[in-house]
Amino acid sequence: MKDSLCEVSALAILARRPGEPVILVVDARSVAIGACAMQLDSNGCERPVAYLSQKLTRTQTKWSTIEREAFAVIRALQKWHAIVFGVHIIVYSDHNPLT
Repeated sequence: MKDSLCEVSALAILARRPGEPVILVVDARSVAIGACAMQLDSNGCERPVAYLSQKLTRTQTKWSTIEREAFAVIRALQKWHAIVFGVHIIVYSDHNPLT
């Protein structure tokens, strides 16, 4: 399953179109964070461009939920700085206080 998600046919090729936003979907659990960078294709469907996951350290696992969710956003922005620099970013998170 993991290998099929990373195949070229599953990942969209990032085309830097002016005005087209990059969509970041982030999530945090008690032991790890994850994120997906997506972009709209020509049909208006969201297509994944890249994935990110990171196991949290012992100290990070003691953070509150809002801190872990915010860390997921920050980590995704750091990882994909070349993708998101200078473009409109839409962030989806399932943590209501963070919005």
